[in-house]
Amino acid sequence: MVQTPKTPTYHTYFVWTSRRVEVSVRVEIVSKMKTSTIFAAATAITTATSLTIPVKRGTGVSITPHDRYSSSIGVLGCKLDVNRVAYWPGTPSCDGMCIRVNANGRSVNLLQIDSSGGAYDISYDAWNYLMTGQSALQNPVQGGGLAATYEKVEMSQCADIMKAGDGKLGFTAANSMNYITSCRADSWVGQNHVLYNIADTQCTLGIDEVCTLNMAVSNQPSCPHQLGVQPPLTSDPVYDIIYGSGKKELAQ
Repeated sequence: MVQTPKTPTYHTYFVWTSRRVEVSVRVEIVSKMKTSTIFAAATAITTATSLTIPVKRGTGVSITPHDRYSSSIGVLGCKLDVNRVAYWPGTPSCDGMCIRVNANGRSVNLLQIDSSGGAYDISYDAWNYLMTGQSALQNPVQGGGLAATYEKVEMSQCADIMKAGDGKLGFTAANSMNYITSCRADSWVGQNHVLYNIADTQCTLGIDEVCTLNMAVSNQPSCPHQLGVQPPLTSDPVYDIIYGSGKKELAQ
């Protein structure tokens, strides 16, 4: 007698992921297949599906314009583009301070070189660009908080903002040691800072010369001239773009 093969039995199981995506698992049940195997297969598919869920990027904030350059950690305005900086809550990170801000379908990369008491301030020109698509020199506008999102990005994304050479960030040698020495030697700041004998972050006093720091010898930088000298400095002017006017004014 010829035996007719048994027709396999099919069952459909429904598994829900965190995205509420219904995954249909069609498992062929044969006489030797155990129930535990069925659920193992379903679990594997569920796990694979959930791993493809994208992570939402960007934190929502209200950004406001800041039209006077300053830096609490000692970053020199004459050694970077002062129109692309952020004055953000919290101390700038030693491992990276480049922030991308998005609003109105536009984006800018900014360096966080100062901290704020809670406001999300950015350079007036950067705020004006996000608001209008134009520089504050061309079409200055006024306004309050602008709804935006931000995310931290690699420091290489802010390389064009830094003007100290070789993608490094310039600091005042006399007034940045608290921040510099708080950074690990292998951090981004530890590896990529340049010290100058310029006394203030607006670059109005001092000498534009590079200093060196050897912590094994001293916790004070060594400069060609005396550290912290304050003759008038006019070779490296820093200009602010005044809020609402579009006019440039020498930073003080």
